[in-house]
Amino acid sequence: MKKVELIMKKTAAKKIAKTKKIRTKVLTVPVDINRRREWRFDLPLPALVEGQLPYGKKFKEEAKLENISSRGAYFCLDSGVVVGSKLNLIIDLPKELTEGKKVKLQIGGITIRLEKPDKKGKKQGVAVRFRKDFQFVVGPKK
Repeated sequence: MKKVELIMKKTAAKKIAKTKKIRTKVLTVPVDINRRREWRFDLPLPALVEGQLPYGKKFKEEAKLENISSRGAYFCLDSGVVVGSKLNLIIDLPKELTEGKKVKLQIGGITIRLEKPDKKGKKQGVAVRFRKDFQFVVGPKK
């Protein structure tokens, strides 16, 4: 019985060693993996961001969305929001997509990630996950 256990332990040790070698080889190969569930579009869209700061003061700030998807967006703010902040975005859609009409997308969301402010100023990267409710506001054609 002891010989069988010893053989099983040696076999298991060899398998672990092989697994480690394989993992090491896989990790050394540079691979660009996108773990996002949906496509993000790198569109510099102007937006107005409204919300409330942690100490209760309301704010409105103009921002430029760096990217957007069906589930969220990323942009920079000066306001000092925190993770969990509820924000409302009013996004100007490009006239090429709206037959020349002024259309704005109003959508709310919650801050899910913050990045450190850049060295030049105090702008902070903000990632927002959208809520499901949204509204299009159509203005006059120009």
